[in-house]
Amino acid sequence: MAADAGAATMAAMIRSAALDALRTRETARYRERHPRSAALAAASAPHWLYGLPLHWMRDWPLPHPLFVQRAQGAELVCADGHRLADFCLGDTAAMYGHAPPAVARAVAAQAAAGFSAMLPGEALAEVGALLAQVFGLPRWQLALSASDANRFALRWARAVTGRPRVLVFDGCYHGTVDDTLVDLRADAGGRRRTVARASLLGQVHDPAASTVAVPFNDLVAVEQALAGGDIACVLTEPALTNCGLVPPAPGFIEGVQALARAHGSLLVLDETHTLSSGHGGWARVQGLVPDLLVVGKAVAGGVPCAVYGFGEDLAQRMEHARAAAPAGHSGIGTTLAGGLLALAALRAMLAEVMTPAAHERMSQGAERLQAGLQAVITDAGLPWSVTRLGARMELQFRAAAPRDAGEARAAMDDALAAALHLAWLNRGVLVTPFHDMLLVSPQTTDEDIAAVPAALRSVLGELLA
Repeated sequence: MAADAGAATMAAMIRSAALDALRTRETARYRERHPRSAALAAASAPHWLYGLPLHWMRDWPLPHPLFVQRAQGAELVCADGHRLADFCLGDTAAMYGHAPPAVARAVAAQAAAGFSAMLPGEALAEVGALLAQVFGLPRWQLALSASDANRFALRWARAVTGRPRVLVFDGCYHGTVDDTLVDLRADAGGRRRTVARASLLGQVHDPAASTVAVPFNDLVAVEQALAGGDIACVLTEPALTNCGLVPPAPGFIEGVQALARAHGSLLVLDETHTLSSGHGGWARVQGLVPDLLVVGKAVAGGVPCAVYGFGEDLAQRMEHARAAAPAGHSGIGTTLAGGLLALAALRAMLAEVMTPAAHERMSQGAERLQAGLQAVITDAGLPWSVTRLGARMELQFRAAAPRDAGEARAAMDDALAAALHLAWLNRGVLVTPFHDMLLVSPQTTDEDIAAVPAALRSVLGELLA
């Protein structure tokens, strides 16, 4: 097949009978290899919605759920005893490996001494200093998840600026924050408008009333949105990671920060996923200091915890806004946020696991994995690419990384991605079910890295024969 074949033509060729036959074979193989998972799924069905504790778990393109026996380091063992080289890593929560020994010891010790007391633990000062050292911001607050941290960051931004609206980018993902669950769509006249995401359940208030979405990597659109003077903050990841990996154009995030400052808005960076960029995250690597920084999922090794940080000037504005408000619940914080267990896990991660050396190993391994995958794609003559951000990468069905969410969506092929995911799993490789994204941890071995392109080469050999 010619290397310059159009992506649409190539996708159509792969969606032929060969793809259907591959999916049929891989489905049968999965069912044969996982009878205990099938039995556990059947036993769970009467008590759990969709037979699962979280309906998102249906997003795995599997004949039935894969149940986990244990997960350690960069490997997972399923209920049927099969070992998988894990490149999903809990969809980022275990980015540094499952059950890091330092975190496991800290959690076990703290569990014996109390989980939560609605009072600060003795490690608080040390953890604050570690957060400042790793991420470069002096002041911090804790939350249970990045969703909560983003939600609280937006409340603080509105409180200190007195402005009602938020700017996000089309295709963004910031957890379950209502304000961010919007898309950019063209109306009948071709005019792009911010609209509530069609997939939302039970939504009453229109998030588009207080949020404006613009295309990623478009500074002109950012400036036009900020010019109205009613935007409290720009909330963004340094790279889009949920609609396909979309890296920032050189200088884009710096340009967003400059425009936000010029128009009196704040820049909030959500680095929950882009923590993979390097030690301290993308902003620290690039030397950029946002007004607010949010990190969740992996920051406490997968123990429910998130952090958000800010500078001294913003801290004073936040304290002033709180003092000026009546007494009562601020709408910020939850009882378990800052619990003793989370604090212990966070200290262990920052001091012993999330190190510059760990990030160096992750980046080097990811570079080798990207090269291996790209070599297979090139040899097959496919117009695909592998977009990488530090230890995170994604196989994309286009010749180069997309510039915005529109380009990323246009390149997606759900049936092909699902078939590749299932085929990888049957060959001992677990990748994230969302767009075939892969993460490399400090514990990922050279053998496991080599297994990923080898499995892809095998599958493409069947598809393209």
